[in-house]
Amino acid sequence: MSALAAITREDVGSYVYTLVLVYAILIFIRILLTWIPRIPYNRTLQAVIAFVHDVTDPYLNLFRRVIPPIRMGPAALDVSPMIALFVLFLVGRIVAAAIAG
Repeated sequence: MSALAAITREDVGSYVYTLVLVYAILIFIRILLTWIPRIPYNRTLQAVIAFVHDVTDPYLNLFRRVIPPIRMGPAALDVSPMIALFVLFLVGRIVAAAIAG
């Protein structure tokens, strides 16, 4: 006996917004990884870090091309992830609401 689940537009919109939240968490992890100067080599940890970089860098590079880092003496502050998160949440909410109807 197979069970069929009725998927509504609201369910799909909720699923899309959940994907946006997961991607935002990956971007936040990417931001935290920039604060850690050197991580000891561990094959599993390096695989996770490489995954986070491979998934988030294409999206963040769109903003890094347009928004240069802010120079603060010898250091620089990269504000592109903050702008990218703002745009991601804004567009994600609009798309999820449009799908939900």
